[in-house]
Amino acid sequence: MTINPYAASPFSYVAEPAVSPYSIVELMPGVHNLCEYVRLAAGDRVLLMMEHTVDPVVVQAIAAAAALRDADVRILSVPSFSAGGWDREAPLPIETAAFHEADVVISGTWWGEVHTAPLFFDQIRARSVRFLSLHMAATAGALLTGARLPAEVFHALVARALRQLNAASSIRVTSARGTDLTFAGLTFEDPGPGGLRPGDWRPFPYGGVNFWPAETEGVLVVEDSTVTGVPEEPLRVTLEGNLVRKIEGGAAAGQLRRYAPGGFYMRHALFGLNPKVRVAGGTQFEREKHAGAFYCGLDGLTDGAPVTSGPGFAHCDCQVDRPTVVVDGETFVERGRLLLLDEPEIREVAARFGPPEVILDDNPVMILPRRYTGLSGGGRSFP
Repeated sequence: MTINPYAASPFSYVAEPAVSPYSIVELMPGVHNLCEYVRLAAGDRVLLMMEHTVDPVVVQAIAAAAALRDADVRILSVPSFSAGGWDREAPLPIETAAFHEADVVISGTWWGEVHTAPLFFDQIRARSVRFLSLHMAATAGALLTGARLPAEVFHALVARALRQLNAASSIRVTSARGTDLTFAGLTFEDPGPGGLRPGDWRPFPYGGVNFWPAETEGVLVVEDSTVTGVPEEPLRVTLEGNLVRKIEGGAAAGQLRRYAPGGFYMRHALFGLNPKVRVAGGTQFEREKHAGAFYCGLDGLTDGAPVTSGPGFAHCDCQVDRPTVVVDGETFVERGRLLLLDEPEIREVAARFGPPEVILDDNPVMILPRRYTGLSGGGRSFP
C-alpha cells in the first residue's frame, strides 16, 4: 500500500471542493498577480477558456479583475481536456477559433492543453498570443497560496537558479524512496524578467525552471503521475541514454506501459522555486512548482524515436516531492529544502514586500498575508 500523504489529491476539477461566493475577496491578491504576470492592459481581447467543472467563483474573480482593467473579456466554458495525447484526434474547432482572435488566453484546464495539436506551442507562437495556463490550478486553493508570491521574488529566484544551473555539466536527483537520476547535456529555459510577451505560454502560479536533458541515467521512483496517480506500490522507471529501458511496479507499471506501448524517453524536467505553492492537498501540477520539488516529463516514442518538434502525445508527468538535488557536486536542494531561499540576495528582494522570513518561508500552510503579496507594488523595506 502507498504511504504517500498526497494520495487523496484531486484527479480533476470535479473533485475539488466548491468555495463560498464571499471567498472571491481572498482570491484577489493572487488574481492581481496573475493580471500583472500576463501584462493585462486596457483594450486587450481576453479569452477565459475554462473547463465546465471549474469553480464559478474562480472564473468570476479572474473575469472581474480583467474587466476592472478595461479589457474586453469573453468566457468560454469547454469540455475537459484529456491527458497528453490520450484524445489526440480532438479537433477543438470552437476553442481554436476563439483562441485565434484573442490577445490573451487564460486557460483553466486540468491536463495541460498544450499536449493537443491545435493549441500546441507552435500555434501559440504563430498567433502571438499571451497564453497563461492554470493547468490543475484554476482553483481557489492555488490562487490563495502560490499565486500570492510577489512576481519579483520569483524572478529573482529564477535568475539566481539559472546562474548556477546553466553552468552545470551534470545534475543528480535522489530521494528517500529510491530515485537516483543523473542528467547531462542540459538546456535550461530562461523566461527572462517580467511577464508574458506575445507568443509566450507560461503556467500560473509561476513555479520553476524547466530543462531538457540530452542524457538521463538511473532510476526514477514515481510518487505521482498523470497516468497512474499515486501508485499503490513503488513504481520504478529505469533510464539509459535518455530512453526508458524498464518499468516495474504492479498495476501502475501496466498502466504506464499501455499509455505508450512503443516506449518512452525523457523529454523535460523542472525544479520548483515557489515557496508558497501548496504541497498537502495540492494537485500534481501545483506540487511540482513548490520550492525544492522535482518533476519530469516522459514522452512516448514515435516509431521508436524521440520527436521533440510536436505535441507530447503519450506525455506523462512524474512527481518527486522532496528530493535532494546536487549540481556539479554542490547541494542545490536538500530533502526538499531549496537552499537558495536562504541566500542574502534573495532575502533582499523579498524584503521589498515584507519580512523575508515570512515571504520565503516554504511552509505553504501559512498563507502569505495580503499586505505582503505585491498589491501595493512594494517599495517598503523590511529588515
